[in-house]
Amino acid sequence: MYKVGEVVLYGANGVCEITEITTKTIGKISIEYYVLKPVCSDSSTLFVPTHNEQLVSKMRDVLSSDEIKNILSQKTDNEIWIDNKSERCERFKEIIAGGDCKKLVELIRRMHFHSKIQLQKGRRLHMSDERFLKEAEKMVCDEVSIVLNIDRGEVLPLVLAG
Repeated sequence: MYKVGEVVLYGANGVCEITEITTKTIGKISIEYYVLKPVCSDSSTLFVPTHNEQLVSKMRDVLSSDEIKNILSQKTDNEIWIDNKSERCERFKEIIAGGDCKKLVELIRRMHFHSKIQLQKGRRLHMSDERFLKEAEKMVCDEVSIVLNIDRGEVLPLVLAG
């Protein structure tokens, strides 16, 4: 069970602080919720039922500084690209839904590498690939900037350096 004040990653919503644990009653049913505030956005508040294992499983502790540095120092095999668009979309959805920082960093690196190849051919990334890339970048940039206490703008160069 998480506690008030903890900072967690909540799926594609990015880094959030648990601001309270509250009970809301709807009709005759009382449900306990984690109240999450995204750290990099003031515009939303998320309510995650504490007993909904599927939703709670999307929450995880942010990584440590050492874990982040280790992930960023690892090399990625950028050559791997899934040519079939529907298979690629499914794989990218899985990676983003899983929220694994290492897999997200690998995804970002592969997509930037593929984007360079496409530009050399006078093409761009497919629109759906660009959306996945932006979502992965947001998730990684949020977590890395919070953990390493650096500006979000400094994160992508660190990710792509590996």
